[in-house]
Amino acid sequence: MFVRRVYMGYFLRPAAEYGGLYPRAEPVFAYVVQRPEGLILFDTGIGEADRETETHYRPHRRPLQAALRAAGVDQADVSLVANCHLHFDHCGGNPQFPGTPIVAQRTELRTAHAGMYTIDKLVDFPGVRFEQLDGEAEIWPGVWIIPTPGHTEGHQSLVVMQRDGTLVLAGQAHDFASEFASAEMGRRAVFDGMAEPLPDFRPWLGRLLDFAPRRVVFAHDAAIWEPF
Repeated sequence: MFVRRVYMGYFLRPAAEYGGLYPRAEPVFAYVVQRPEGLILFDTGIGEADRETETHYRPHRRPLQAALRAAGVDQADVSLVANCHLHFDHCGGNPQFPGTPIVAQRTELRTAHAGMYTIDKLVDFPGVRFEQLDGEAEIWPGVWIIPTPGHTEGHQSLVVMQRDGTLVLAGQAHDFASEFASAEMGRRAVFDGMAEPLPDFRPWLGRLLDFAPRRVVFAHDAAIWEPF
């Protein structure tokens, strides 16, 4: 059993989008989770988008098959796909998995199908097979899907219990490990009885921490959060 990070490329986020002076290069990571039941692929990389999106983000893609082989697995080995959400940089390789179950929150699919949200051809394609969830679920023994809304209403994270401790694949629940760390410390301040005003944090944070994770990893940050 193992979990491995898969580098899928990067895009350039315009300075105006995050309040900086220059474009910011952001990596895109997927993750493979090998279990006795099979192989889960959490996110599938950067998809081909419309001209406006391509011009806005200028993505540099790594082919899915090559990326998976570099991680020591083959595309044919994937038995289950889960997307943290359905934006084009997270579900781009989904059409390469016709007939393979794809786990997503019903809320996320409803938003995607409403239009003006993602690239439609990456969500609906011949042979697509979504397994829709309404909230959290243990999809395999020791593997949990936990809703982590914020970046999108239907965002979800994957919790993987391992012999050496629990790993949380947080997707874009936070853009950076430092943001997760700040939220965790803010929650700590509340429980320590610190006086107002206090930092804000997402309601689902406590649920993730219930699993006592030893590591939390992200879709756009190579840094890893660990408890102290």
